[in-house]
Amino acid sequence: MRPDTPAENVDHTAEAARLERTAGLYPEDAEALLLRAAAHLELSGDRPTASTLYDRLLSSTADLDNPQLVRALKASNLWEYGHEAEARAIIEGVRSASPQDPAPWVIVAESLESHDELEAAHETYTEAVHRLLTDVPEPPYATHPLLFGRHRVRRMLGESHDEWDALADTVHSLPITLDELHDPKRVWSLGSENPAELEAEILRLRAELGAYREALSRPFPVAILHWPATELTELLEAYPSLSTEYPTHETHLATIESALRELASSGTPNLGIVTGTVPSYEAFAASELSSPDDATLLPQYATTLAARGRAVAWPPQQGAGCWCGSGRAYGECHGSTA
Repeated sequence: MRPDTPAENVDHTAEAARLERTAGLYPEDAEALLLRAAAHLELSGDRPTASTLYDRLLSSTADLDNPQLVRALKASNLWEYGHEAEARAIIEGVRSASPQDPAPWVIVAESLESHDELEAAHETYTEAVHRLLTDVPEPPYATHPLLFGRHRVRRMLGESHDEWDALADTVHSLPITLDELHDPKRVWSLGSENPAELEAEILRLRAELGAYREALSRPFPVAILHWPATELTELLEAYPSLSTEYPTHETHLATIESALRELASSGTPNLGIVTGTVPSYEAFAASELSSPDDATLLPQYATTLAARGRAVAWPPQQGAGCWCGSGRAYGECHGSTA
């Protein structure tokens, strides 16, 4: 069930409760599941309970995959039901942390924008694109909302185009230009009695809706399964027949990188890596009424992890650590031969 489904078609409270129960069954996926539950609670109007889920994640003893994303979502939610001062403080904390993931930046910038804090929103978008896109040859898909949001705010502020706006134009794929979509005067045409103006505005709104639906309908990443060295050793000790799939750990890592590059060169979008653990894999095999030594389960396991939000986008952002866990930057590790 998708959190963007209209409230009249979904019992968001019941869906949030189901996701909370599922998080109890799969604690390793609790972060992704509870964030979805909080989204349902926000859509149901129960924002205070959504905040308790964000607090539950932030106070957890387990390490979060993306704590700044949780804080950004909490701030956005708090501001919507009257806790402006606390929301502002959290937003400043997120900006100070300078996360490498675009999502927290997008959320806090859009929160500022939605409350008419246009100058602050512009500063946040600009800080994010400088942080994440400087010297990046091709902006990753996840960073496009930063470019589009910055373009939109600059149009509302009456700023002239700069190099980042030009980059936003290049990654924009709809037939209607960003300048048209973000024209502040468009709102005036909604009150027009001229049928031609109204028809033009309907076309623009359809284009915006199409872009929104496209973003929401992005498939789960085409995910490649990665086993850390200790997990792979444990896996092969328990299920020696899988050694035909994984002759050595070094070969396993090289195969992942080469497979992802081949997929990228063929035009496959939205690539990612999921990291497996032996207990999780064994539980998955049991749920499929199969044995873990069945190699055909491995791609299914990878897909299931991706569907639970466990995938990490590939390739990593510039300067980010390598996906293999070596501790070195990707460009100095598996990305060095790119």
